Amino acid sequence: MASISNIVFYVLTFLSVYVQVFFLITFLENRKKIITRNGTIKLAKYPKVTVIVPCWDEEKTIYKTVRSLLDLNYPKDKLKIFLVDDGSTDGTWNAILKFSKHPNVKIFHKENGGKYTALNLGLEHVETDFLGCLDADSIADPESLIRIMSYFEKDSDVMAVAPSIVALKSKNIIQGAQRAEYDMSVYIKKMLGLMGAIHVAPGPLTIFRKKVFDDLGPYRHAHNTEDMEIAYRMQKNHYKIEQCNDAYIYTNTPGTITKLFKQRLRWIYGFINNTIDYRNIIFRKKYGNFSLFTVPSSIISIFAVSFLFGKMAYGLSSFLFSKVIEFETVGLGFVSKTNFPDLFFVDTQSPFFIIIVLYFLIVFSIILGKKMTEGKWSFSFNTFYFFLIFSVIGPFWLLKAVYNTILSRKPAWR
Repeated sequence: MASISNIVFYVLTFLSVYVQVFFLITFLENRKKIITRNGTIKLAKYPKVTVIVPCWDEEKTIYKTVRSLLDLNYPKDKLKIFLVDDGSTDGTWNAILKFSKHPNVKIFHKENGGKYTALNLGLEHVETDFLGCLDADSIADPESLIRIMSYFEKDSDVMAVAPSIVALKSKNIIQGAQRAEYDMSVYIKKMLGLMGAIHVAPGPLTIFRKKVFDDLGPYRHAHNTEDMEIAYRMQKNHYKIEQCNDAYIYTNTPGTITKLFKQRLRWIYGFINNTIDYRNIIFRKKYGNFSLFTVPSSIISIFAVSFLFGKMAYGLSSFLFSKVIEFETVGLGFVSKTNFPDLFFVDTQSPFFIIIVLYFLIVFSIILGKKMTEGKWSFSFNTFYFFLIFSVIGPFWLLKAVYNTILSRKPAWR
C-alpha cells in the first residue's frame, strides 16, 4: 500500500500539472484573441490620464522612469505626472526637482510612510477619469499607455488594465533566471486576464478608472503589497481587470540572492496574508475564476513546494544519517557500493512521466511568454537559470513567508 506521503506527493504533482494544462487550454481556446500590435495605434478619443510615481531612495533610477513617461506616445495635454517623494534619504528629491518646470509634471514631498501613503497623496489630487502608478525603478515603452487605453475604449466595463512587465537587464544568472520568470508571467497574466481572474494590479503602470477608488476607497497598507490587495478588492466587488499583453513595462530586477530573497519574501508574505484577509471569498462561485482557480492554485503551489522540499530534505537527511552510522560501525576501511539517493529523494518510477510533463509545460509557458514580449519563438538559457535558482532558493523564501505569517513578523521592504 502506498504511503500517505506518496499519495500526497502524487496528488500535489497532479494538481500542479492540472493548473498548467488549464492555462494551455485557455491559450489554445483564445489564441486568436491574443494580438501583438506593432507600431503606433490611434484612439477615437484620448481621455486624460494621471500617472503617480511614488519614490523612496530612487535617485539612480527616477530620471529614466520619468523620462519614459514624458516620451509616451500620448497627447501631452492629456497626460499628468505626479512625482511623490516619500521621505527619501538620498538625492531623489533633487532628481525630481529637475522635472518641476514641465507643465504636466507636479511634484510632492512627504514624510516616509510607505508606498501606499505616497499613492494616496497622489490620489487626493487626481482630477482625471483615469489614473495609474509607475514604480520608480521601471521604464514605460512609448506605446504602452495608448495600448492600455485601447482596452478601456473597447469595453466600458473594464475597470483596470495591467501591462506586461519585462525584466530590463540580465547581468548575471540571478537576473537571467528572473527574466525567464517574467516571460512566463506575461503568459500567465494574459491567461488570467482572459479568465477574469487577475489577482495583482502591478505597480508598473496598471491603469484604473478613477471610479474604482471613488467606489472602493484608497490604497491600503495590505502587508506591503497594495497592488495585490486592490486587485482582491476589485475581484470581490466584481470589477473587471484586463491584461494588455503588448503594453511593455521594463523593470529592474534584484541582482543578488539577498535582494531577490527579500523581494520574494515580501511578495509571498503579502499573498498569504491578503488571502487570509479575503478568505471568505475562496471557493465562492459568485466570485468566478478568481475564487475558484487563481487563489486555490496559488495555495496549492505553496503546499506543493513546501511538501516537496520537506520530502527532499527528509530523504537527504536519512541518507546522510545512514552513512554516518555506517562510518561509525565499520570505519573508513570498509569498501561498499554507495547507493546515492534519488535526484528527488522519492520513488520516481510512477510520477516520473508526470514530472516530465510538468517541466515541459513550464518551459512551454516561458517560451510563449517570450513570444508575447519579443514577437518570436525562441529558447533561452535563462530557462535553465530559472529552474536552478528558483528550485534551490525558492522554497526558502516561501517557507520563511509561512514562518513570518505564523509569528506575525512583517518582512522588510528591501
